[in-house]
Amino acid sequence: MMNLYRNILICFSFVALFTSCEEELDLSNPTALSIEELLQTDDGFILLANGILDAYQKVPANEFLLTELRSDNVRANTENGNYPAFNAFNIDPNNGDVATYYSNNMATIKHANTIIDNKFLAPESQQYTVGEAYFMRALCHFNLVRAYENIPYIDTVLDINADEAYNYPQLDPAVVYEKIIDDFKTSIAYLQEAETNRYRPSSGAAICFAAKAYLSQPNPNYTEAELLLASVIDNSASYKYNLLYTDGTGKDKSEAIADLIVDYGNIFGNEISGGFTDGVPDGSWSNNPGLEINNEVIFSIAYELVSSDNYVTADSALDDQVQTDSESISFAMTLQGPSNGVNIASNEFLEVMTPELQPVRFYGSIDAISYNPTLETNDTFNAKFPTDGEIGDNDWIVLRYADVLLLYSEAILAGGNSTTDERAISAFNQVRVRAGLDPVVNLTKADLLAERQVEFVYENQRFYDLIRFGEADAVLQEYSNRNSLFYTSEKKYLPFPQRELDNLPNFYTQNDGY
Repeated sequence: MMNLYRNILICFSFVALFTSCEEELDLSNPTALSIEELLQTDDGFILLANGILDAYQKVPANEFLLTELRSDNVRANTENGNYPAFNAFNIDPNNGDVATYYSNNMATIKHANTIIDNKFLAPESQQYTVGEAYFMRALCHFNLVRAYENIPYIDTVLDINADEAYNYPQLDPAVVYEKIIDDFKTSIAYLQEAETNRYRPSSGAAICFAAKAYLSQPNPNYTEAELLLASVIDNSASYKYNLLYTDGTGKDKSEAIADLIVDYGNIFGNEISGGFTDGVPDGSWSNNPGLEINNEVIFSIAYELVSSDNYVTADSALDDQVQTDSESISFAMTLQGPSNGVNIASNEFLEVMTPELQPVRFYGSIDAISYNPTLETNDTFNAKFPTDGEIGDNDWIVLRYADVLLLYSEAILAGGNSTTDERAISAFNQVRVRAGLDPVVNLTKADLLAERQVEFVYENQRFYDLIRFGEADAVLQEYSNRNSLFYTSEKKYLPFPQRELDNLPNFYTQNDGY
C-alpha cells in the first residue's frame, strides 16, 4: 500500500516557481548570509531549512494561551497579564498574544517559501529540504486556520515594498484546507527517501498531518483520512512508530501500573525519582533529554543542545546550539508557570482525571503533590513539562503515535455515534490499555472524545478536538455557564489580529463576534 501511495504522490503536480524578493535571511545568528550567498554554498538549502525550524521554535511559546487555556481542561486564577481574559473567552483583536501567534506562524511560512521559491536550484542531495519547507508551510497554515478560521494562504515570499499582499485575501476555510493537504502531499514525495529524524519533518509525519487536515476541514473526508492513517499504522514497524508500552503480564497490578506510569512519562522525556508504593510514585518527575527521542514521537521541536541535531537557533553562537531566548515550549507550562497561575487544572477536568479513573495518566500528567480535590479552590498543576524556569529542557511534541491511533479510530467512526469495527476498537484499545484501563468492545464517539481529553491534556489538543467533533458549543457553553465566563459560538475562533487589519486597510475582514 505504501508503494502504491508513493507512486500516486510522485505524479502530484507541484506549485509553480516564484522568484524570491527577499535579500537577507531573517536570522540574527552569526551564520546568517544573503539568500544569494546561501544558494551558492554546498549546504545552503540545509541552512535555510534549519532556519525554518528555528523560526518555528517561537510558535509553541504562547500557543497554550490560545488553545488549552480556552478549553475546559485548565483555568487561570490571577489577574496577571492576559491569562484570565483567554480563560474567560474575553479577548479582543488588539491582544498581543493573538497577534504574536499569527506573526510567528507567518514568519515560519516566509522561511519555508524562501526554499520553495528557489526549489529548482536545490541539489539532488538536498531535495528533502524542499519537502521540509512544504511540510512546515502546511503545518503553520494548519495552525492558523484552526485558530483564526478566515486566513490567507501565502505561497511565496512577499515583497513588503510592493502591494503583493493584496493578492492574498482571506479564503474560505475549505479552500485553505485544500491547499494545506496539497502541501502535505507534495512534501511526502520529497521526503520519501529522506533519513528519518524525529526532529525534522518526515514522510510519515506528512501523511498523518494530511489525514488530520482531512478530519479537521469543514466537511471531513473520513475515507481519505482512514486510507492515509492505515498506510502508516499497517507499516508502523517500517516507520518505527509504536506506543511506549511495557507488558505487565506476570506482574501484580501495582507493579504493572508502575511500569506503565514510567512508560507514559518517558514519552515526554521525563523520568521519575524514587520508587513506587502500591503503584503510586514516591518521587517527582524531571526531564531527561536522553529519553526524548523515542518511537512514540513522530515529530517534535527541540529546545536544547543534546537532542537538537545541530540546527541553529536565532540567538546561538557558532558553537552553541542551545535555545537561549527564554522561550522554552511555553513558560506557562513549566514548573514556574504556577507562579503566574495559568496551568491550573480546572475543577471540571479533575472530575475525570483522578488516580482511580486514570491510574497511569494521572501521575504522568498531574503534579500529585498539588492535588487536593477536597478543596475546590486548590491549584493543581501539570507534570508533563517539569523543567524549572523559562529556558526549559522539554521538547515540544507536535505529533505522536497515540494521536495517530485515535485519529484512525475517529476516521473509521466517520462522524457516527458508535462502531464495532475491529480496526477502530483495536487502535483505540492500544491507547487505553497503555493507560492501565480495560479494553472496550464497542467504541462510541463520546468514549473517543473523552479518551483524547485525558491522553492529550496540556498538549494543546482539547480545544480543536471539541471543534472537530462538533461538541465545542455544547461543552464550552456549559463550562462557561458554570464558571461565569463569556463563551459564545462565535468565540470558537480568535479575532483576526488588529495589527494585520491596520497593515492592509479595508482588505481583511474581522471575524464575527469581535
